[in-house]
Amino acid sequence: MMKKILTAAFCCVLFAFQMHSQTRDEILEAYTRQVSRLGYAGVGVERIIDRWEAAFPEDGLMMEARYAYWLTKSRSTEVVKLDRPKYLGQKPVLTLPDSTGASVYFFQDNVYQEDAFATALSWIDKAIKLYPDECSYSFDKVSGLVEYEKESPDLALEMLVDMVERHAADRGWWKSDGEVVDGEAFSSAIQEYCFKFYSIGSYASYEAFRVLSEEMARLYPANPDFITNIGSYWLIARDNEKKAMTYYKKALKINPEDQTALTNIKVIEKRTAQKKKKK
Repeated sequence: MMKKILTAAFCCVLFAFQMHSQTRDEILEAYTRQVSRLGYAGVGVERIIDRWEAAFPEDGLMMEARYAYWLTKSRSTEVVKLDRPKYLGQKPVLTLPDSTGASVYFFQDNVYQEDAFATALSWIDKAIKLYPDECSYSFDKVSGLVEYEKESPDLALEMLVDMVERHAADRGWWKSDGEVVDGEAFSSAIQEYCFKFYSIGSYASYEAFRVLSEEMARLYPANPDFITNIGSYWLIARDNEKKAMTYYKKALKINPEDQTALTNIKVIEKRTAQKKKKK
């Protein structure tokens, strides 16, 4: 019996030694390999993260890994039935007629378990608190909020506006792996969220699209992308062709080859011509 106890104790000491003797890169490599095979919450992933935390408790990437783990654990899918042909920018997975012959649309939707989602946010918040200038952690949180809030991305918008204001106050503030994020990279990242809000297609997401685009247009007046965005807001969300045309022409003064502006001007001109024919 004593021999068995000593053997068990020796194994525990050996495991602890191995855990602490692993380098950060080795743990990160093991994590990356396991995630690529089984996903962010796959079998064995949490055990690697536990080892990672024990060895490097203030590693922001470890906290990001915890966030991805709990975000994935919190998410499940269900099918929702709606009377409209688009939901969150997606087409239905199935369309069937009801008893009157009207179409009923079925969409696959993500739902979140509240406690697990809150745990995910707590981990990314720890990373943001320790490394407030690392933009990837803030963008991670925004992406999770966009998923969670769906058609009303209020918290996601608030956080993005704060990030834009921080960037406006100090254009050397945001970093990525220790390197300063330049204006072009930051603009591209924000434009991805603008596109996401636009794609969702709800009243609240269109408003988020407008607000974020206007913030960036003020910050980067020589960038036509955000001016074009505002034109698209007025065209699609508000059906105001005249105001949309004003923004598209403004964008074309900066970039005469802006394809979105050129295409939508043609759409407006075609609509105008059709309206004249009907009179």
